[in-house]
Amino acid sequence: QVQLVESGGGLVQPGRSLRLSCAASGSIFSINAMGWYRQVPGKQRVLVADITDVGFTNYADSVKGRFTISRDNAKNTVYLQMNSLKPEDTAVYYCYATVRTHLQRVSNYWGQGTQVTVSS
Repeated sequence: QVQLVESGGGLVQPGRSLRLSCAASGSIFSINAMGWYRQVPGKQRVLVADITDVGFTNYADSVKGRFTISRDNAKNTVYLQMNSLKPEDTAVYYCYATVRTHLQRVSNYWGQGTQVTVSS
């Protein structure tokens, strides 16, 4: 079993910053990609950013230049630094990880989600 635990969400004013963290634990042999999606009520979950095990990154156009994804492979943790937040960034943010377990099975695992609300 693999668990992903997120932290760092909350209420913030427009223009301010938040940092999300997501730590993976359990039967992990290796982790390939890690990343963040977000979802608002009534809409599909959409990719915000992801990062490979060697550090290649990919961002949604809506967050380029404002958000930065990073990871600490030794800690199996991915981070999302969110700057210059806008009300339209309000959503539930979910982290994911593509994990190879000790049984050599590869699957995507998801965190439970953390609410980010940007409002004055």
